Amino acid sequence: MCLLLFSFNKHPEYPIILAANRDEFFERPTEAASFWHDCPSMLAGRDLHKGGTWMGVNKDGRIAAVTNYREPSQNKPDAISRGSLVSDYLKGNESAEDYIQKVMLQSNAYDEFNFLVGDKQSLLFFSSLEDEYQTLKPGLYGISNGMLDSPWPKVTKGKLALEKVIEASKKPEPEKLFDLLADKTIAADSELPSTGVSLEWERSLSPLFVKFDGYGTRSSTVLIIDKQGEVFFSERSFGKEGQVIDTCSYEFITDS
Repeated sequence: MCLLLFSFNKHPEYPIILAANRDEFFERPTEAASFWHDCPSMLAGRDLHKGGTWMGVNKDGRIAAVTNYREPSQNKPDAISRGSLVSDYLKGNESAEDYIQKVMLQSNAYDEFNFLVGDKQSLLFFSSLEDEYQTLKPGLYGISNGMLDSPWPKVTKGKLALEKVIEASKKPEPEKLFDLLADKTIAADSELPSTGVSLEWERSLSPLFVKFDGYGTRSSTVLIIDKQGEVFFSERSFGKEGQVIDTCSYEFITDS
C-alpha cells in the first residue's frame, strides 16, 4: 500500500472512512480481495509472492494496513515481508496495543515501514523509524511512503479531496472516493520529496494514481465502517495502462 487517506472518528456516523491505493510492480502476482480460505474471518487482497497483504479488515471490525517507507539504500537483503504484519494481526486475537508493541520489538527484521492498526474505537500508528507508537486522535490523516502526514503533494492533495467528499453528503459516496484516488496529476518538481530515487521516479510516483513502465497503482480500496459496525469494503483492480480490470465489493456487520 502506497497511499492511505482516512478519517477517524471525525464524521458523526462513520468513524472509519478510508481510501487507499496500492502501487506495485505488475509482474508481482496478486489475488484480488476476498475472505481468505485459510482464514475465513479476514477480508483482504493477497500478495501471492510472499503470502501477506497490504490492507484488510476482519469480521470483528479490526483493520490493518502497511506502507513501505521509501529509502531504498536502507533495504535489507534478508528482510521479512512487511505484508505479514497486516495478515498476522487480522488472523489473531491480540489487542492492537499488544500486537503493535510486539511489532516494535521486531521492527529491525523488516525494511522500513509505516503500520496502521486498530478498529473504529481506537487506531494506532507506528513507523519503524520511530521509537514509540501513536494513539491517533479523531481527525483526518494521510500516509504515503514518508512519515504520517508528511506534506508530500499526493498526501496534501488527497487529504483535501477526502475532506471535500466527506463534507459533500451525509453518507460518504464510494465512487467519489474512487474518483479522488484516480488523480494522475504529476506534481511540480519544486514540490517533490527527495527519497533516494531518481528525479524521473520521483515525478512518476508523485500522483495519487501512479502509472509508470511496469509499475503503478494495482488497486484502489475504499473502506467505510459506521457506528453500528456495518462494514463496506470495495476494491478496484487496474491493468498496466491504468484500465479498470475488476471491482469487488463486500458488506457485512461486525461480530463485535
